[in-house]
Amino acid sequence: MSVLANESAAPITDRRQLIDYFAGAAKPRAEWLIGVEHEKFAYRLVTLKPVGYGEPQGLRDLLNGLGDFGWQPVMEGENIIGLSRGASAISFEPGGQVELAGAPWPTLHEAAAETDRHLAEVNSIGEKLGIGFLGIGFHPTAKREDIPWVPKERYRIMREYMPKKGALGLDMMTRTATVQVNLDYGDEADMVTKMRVGLALQPVATALFASSPFVEGKPNGFLSNRMRCWQDTDADRTGALPLAFEDGFGYERYADYALDVPMYFVYRDGKYTDCAGQSFRDFMAGKLPTLPGAVPTMADWANHLTTLFPDVRLKKVIEMRGADMGSREMLMALPAFWAGLLYDAAAREAAWALAKDWSAEDRARLRDEVPRRGFEADIGGRKLLEVARDAVTLAQQGLRRRAALSHGADETRYLDALFEVSESGQSRADRFLAQAGSLKNFTIRDVFETARLLPATARP
Repeated sequence: MSVLANESAAPITDRRQLIDYFAGAAKPRAEWLIGVEHEKFAYRLVTLKPVGYGEPQGLRDLLNGLGDFGWQPVMEGENIIGLSRGASAISFEPGGQVELAGAPWPTLHEAAAETDRHLAEVNSIGEKLGIGFLGIGFHPTAKREDIPWVPKERYRIMREYMPKKGALGLDMMTRTATVQVNLDYGDEADMVTKMRVGLALQPVATALFASSPFVEGKPNGFLSNRMRCWQDTDADRTGALPLAFEDGFGYERYADYALDVPMYFVYRDGKYTDCAGQSFRDFMAGKLPTLPGAVPTMADWANHLTTLFPDVRLKKVIEMRGADMGSREMLMALPAFWAGLLYDAAAREAAWALAKDWSAEDRARLRDEVPRRGFEADIGGRKLLEVARDAVTLAQQGLRRRAALSHGADETRYLDALFEVSESGQSRADRFLAQAGSLKNFTIRDVFETARLLPATARP
């Protein structure tokens, strides 16, 4: 438990509190958990069009319908904007992407069970409303102007600010979807090692999980157009976090980095104040122009950290952010990949050996090339496909040593989809493109049918 538990309203009076926020989240190895988050596009089964929040049989009705399964509403003013049930939450990304923030679980087996339960529930309500759910990294047909925005005040603030900082920020917000995993750390040194391995190998995950080759109904030359969007979205708060590889990196350096990322907003008493571009350091000094005299609380710090978007993000967990959303099998392969690499000491050491000799320039070039070239990119004199195969095998070895069993089976089965990808050398994006090239009467509807997320009992 964090040393700052139950202190969210405590004012920040010293920079040390920001550092202690991270230090207090460290856990002994026996308490390390796995939390999975994933987003999916809601679309009309008949027309394939995006689903709006307030339209008849729309996203608001989806949330209300999920109340039948014990979910409790989360309100913003008069609007229901999310749901909670125990440690799990359902919310919307700006373009109506339906996100499950799963509970943290001891093993992948429980996370998989929660995922299947969620897919069953949303499809049960979705079918009544004429809504399907798409597991893909970038919306394959919709133009930016076709996407209805969810009525959340924080998104209004971000929507106004994003175009000032990058050409593709609004596309990132409305037309991309991802799967992420949250992992724990044991102490500062453990956090640093996991951050470095995660950041160095994030392009490997991007290549393995690439599933977004279509834009507005046609291939656009990228295998992960989702990651392409992140390359032109507010450089102040995105990227591969080079400082993590510098001597002396730790809680304090990350806190200083976060202090220097411009703010979006302050949330107080149920209301958002637009502070876009203003300084958290000024906020700490009571000199925030939009809230003169006000000083931040630890809740403000926690909120600010959610507006930082590096490829690997530190909060009270380490969050891996480099993968496109995909099928249910690929969805579970993402936490299996990172838990296998980072929760086993030998696998983690071997994974770092894959990347430790890469220079900052090597890492930056790889990150730039992978969205377009995928496995054809090279690094350290090797094709990325070779590195990916090694990484998947190391993850398998790590999971095998974890020996977390369910009905006699360990967690390595969740890597099956990644072995298929790495052994064939074809990502899901490559297969979509092959499908488009091989079917004489191919239409984009074929992509929707292939990428539709169905409950486990409904999958062929």
